Formats: sequence, structure tokens, C-alpha cells
Amino acid sequence: MKKIFGVLFSMFMLAGCGSGSGDGTFKQISQDDAASIMESEDNYIILDVRRPDEFSTGHIPHAINIPNETIGSEEIPQLPEKDQLILVYCRSGNRSRQAAAKLAALGYTNIVEFGGINTWTGDITTD
Repeated sequence: MKKIFGVLFSMFMLAGCGSGSGDGTFKQISQDDAASIMESEDNYIILDVRRPDEFSTGHIPHAINIPNETIGSEEIPQLPEKDQLILVYCRSGNRSRQAAAKLAALGYTNIVEFGGINTWTGDITTD
């Protein structure tokens, strides 16, 4: 229970937190907190916003790939639920912050950005 409280507390209190009200705000959490969510939750999407060639060299298991450059003002068929928890990462954290802001501006309300795969200590797959 303490672990879940810590994750939730971090999600709401860290810099970059926002209401998720469609105004371009999103939450930023540590990679440890992201890993804890992946272990304890089951209704989330892991979103890798790197280019497809980068994604194919290795990504977090079960991640889907939607490149940051393709996220604009159009609806995203792979992300139909605006309130679903979406954990966003890229290579170093720059594109994931950009993508998280764009998703929030599109009306997604539960966006969590956790940096880049270059510092990820969890599993990586090419499947």
C-alpha cells in the first residue's frame, strides 16, 4: 500500500504536474515510479514515441510505437480512450515531453511521461 501511495503522490506532486484538462498538461514521474505502475496496474498503455527504426532496435515490452512527429491535431486510432493511463517515453526524454504535451492538448487526461529508454533498467525487447 505504501508503494502505491508513493507512486500516486509522485504523480501529482512532481514538477510538470497538471490537471490533465486538455490544456497541454501532463505528469512527469521517475522511471522507478513508471516500473512500479507497470508491475501493479493493468489498464495502461506504454507509448514509445521514437521513430520506427529506433523502436525496432529495442523497446519496453508491450509498448506501442507512435512517433512524436506524427502526433498532431488528428485523433489517434491506437489511443481511443482519452482517460486511459498512457506512459510515454522516447530515447532521452525530450520527444516524450513534447508528445505528452501534444497528447494532453488533444484532450488525453491521464498522460504520464517518464523519460528515455537510454536510462531504462527494466526489460527491453525487439519483439
